[in-house]
Amino acid sequence: MSGPILVTSEGNTGIIELARPEKFNCLSLDVHERISAARSEFEANPDIRAILIRAQGKNFCTGADLVEVKGKLNDPVALDHFIAFGMENLRALETSSLPVVVAVQGLCLAGGIELMLACDVCFAAESAQFGDQHAQFGLIPGWGGSQRLTRLMGLRRALDLMFSARWLKADEAKEAGLVNYIVPDADLHKVALEYCEKIATRSRPGVAEMKRLAREGADLGIDQQMRLERDAAVRALPSDDVAEGLDAFENRRAPRFKA
Repeated sequence: MSGPILVTSEGNTGIIELARPEKFNCLSLDVHERISAARSEFEANPDIRAILIRAQGKNFCTGADLVEVKGKLNDPVALDHFIAFGMENLRALETSSLPVVVAVQGLCLAGGIELMLACDVCFAAESAQFGDQHAQFGLIPGWGGSQRLTRLMGLRRALDLMFSARWLKADEAKEAGLVNYIVPDADLHKVALEYCEKIATRSRPGVAEMKRLAREGADLGIDQQMRLERDAAVRALPSDDVAEGLDAFENRRAPRFKA
């Protein structure tokens, strides 16, 4: 697949690379459709155990393709489809059975931060800056930013970021809970890929179940959360992967998961 994104794989990692650096890797409907197709292909491939989203050029992504947005303003049906499909695409990344890692350099703004927020783990280059630019131009988030920012940062910090449209440097974003790791720019893609390949040594069903528990449980009360985990653990313990893991532990060797 070629065009506005590049879809490749290295080892057991599926890679989705934004490939419009001359347009700040902005997100068009076509880009969302291609990301969605790539995710589906990776999920169906048993050899792929993690997805890495990264971008070419100086900046990760500065938001939606505003030329395309302006062209849809007089067509409510097309505009609704543009917003709805983007929202569904990011939700599908969030709920994917595969862990989704994102590597961010330079600017990550508006729709770009919405894409980042839908991923599970974020690596930021030292050059990275994060912000929600919508208020500066009379816009509002349309791909889940107002909801995910609040969940990750807390209500007051999220509202401040949205109202002020200010940019957070990488260390500020890490302190706010938006970023997991900060690495030198030159090492960003290598370190993020190494992390994905480490995930690849884990049980694919086990990782998928942990992600499901964390994501689904976030909206439940504590008693429901405990029941959700209890039921999952009872189902998982008799599995072949658990048997392999326990045998590996007892024999002091690395596990070799088949699933």
